[in-house]
Amino acid sequence: MTDSTILFRDALQSIFGPLDFLPVPDGAIHRFRVPDDKPGTLNGWYVLYLDGIASGAFGSWKTNRSSAWSSRIHVDYREAEQVRQHIEQARRQREAEQQLRQLKTASLAQRWWRDAHPADPDHAYLIAKGVRVHSLRQRGDELLVPLYSDGVLANLQRIAPDGGKRFLFGGRINGTYSPLGRITPGKPLCICEGWATGATLHEIGYTVACAMNAGNLKSVAMVLKAEHRNIDIIIAGDDDRRTESNPGRTAANAAATAVGGLVAFPDWPDSAPDTLTDFNDLYRWETDYANE
Repeated sequence: MTDSTILFRDALQSIFGPLDFLPVPDGAIHRFRVPDDKPGTLNGWYVLYLDGIASGAFGSWKTNRSSAWSSRIHVDYREAEQVRQHIEQARRQREAEQQLRQLKTASLAQRWWRDAHPADPDHAYLIAKGVRVHSLRQRGDELLVPLYSDGVLANLQRIAPDGGKRFLFGGRINGTYSPLGRITPGKPLCICEGWATGATLHEIGYTVACAMNAGNLKSVAMVLKAEHRNIDIIIAGDDDRRTESNPGRTAANAAATAVGGLVAFPDWPDSAPDTLTDFNDLYRWETDYANE
């Protein structure tokens, strides 16, 4: 154990919290469980080199964030170049590992999707959201929402009867989307967050791409705009009115700006509770209100 190894662990702990291991300084990528993550998960990663200036990198597969580290400031160009090469090598290792994980998950997703049966129209989640099955499949009691990248099934979102949602571990999310309808020249394309919101919009006539979360809206919008340059895009955003800085509105506006598109949010009646956030919420509230 060296002082540099301890310093590197201190850097990891400043981000992730207390760790129960010492990093291995062998220049290879290592995975570890991040404190507070689910048991059995290995979302953290690190690479540590001790030749020359001790340096390395670390991050999280879950958050897709990474940091570079060195034990001290370099004193000349030679040392600076060595650190740069170490960090670049760590980046390549991380990307290779990530690509391998994503390929394995895509293979699993394709196998699950092939073996699943059409979703039950009476699935509790579909009933709660008031939407039809569309193209969803079902495995056990979980709905399977397909996520595509370049026309290839890359991941699945699993939706439990109580509405709990999980992606397949290790799969690609950024830039993937779940389509509802066929993109057609002259017809606008709506991009939204959740699948139920997308189903609601599709059922009133829109072609929709579901990005699954606010952080993915911009990536999906840019991917689809690059593939369909003449299509008009509408970002159908969530309105997180009770959340500080309203991340749904912020992300939707940013996505629309990035592709020169329009943005739309639910038009809340004065009597609508502020717990409602998306177009499916509005649809269900108006349906219940009309039936009272």
